[in-house]
Amino acid sequence: MAVSKLDEIDRKILAELQADGRMTNVELAKRVGISAPPCLRRVRTLEESGYIRGYHADVEGRALGFEVKVFAMVGLQSQAEADLSAFEARCADWPLVRECHMLNGEVDFILKCVAPDLSSFQSFLTEELTSAENVASVKTSLVIRVAKDDPGVPFEVVEERLLQIV
Repeated sequence: MAVSKLDEIDRKILAELQADGRMTNVELAKRVGISAPPCLRRVRTLEESGYIRGYHADVEGRALGFEVKVFAMVGLQSQAEADLSAFEARCADWPLVRECHMLNGEVDFILKCVAPDLSSFQSFLTEELTSAENVASVKTSLVIRVAKDDPGVPFEVVEERLLQIV
């Protein structure tokens, strides 16, 4: 389903669930203006179509002792597909790496990492990341504070774009 194939109710369901994935189906149906049974059918269809990838809690890392967040820009020696895939697989095995994005430009990947403290991150950096096969360079930036951390997509932009199409 392309975004243009989603009707207004489907888009409202997605926006509401993105804002609060814990609400009951009855509450969701009330917010989007339909009854509960068709709302549940629509949610299932959105899940099966891949619009909803899953549900999770937004856990506060600092409350669990993860005081350090770092972005690591990684350059590889080889950008052959097999080498890119091997690095991605290695990132999937590192618990401190929470996100891994392949980029176009000066660096090949940017990793979002969390750690309990700087010493733990430094150990990961020197013992795991910089010594990993095919890694040519790593530049890191320590997060001082987070000014914005919105999940998902801006539904107001989706709606604006759809208005321009018609």
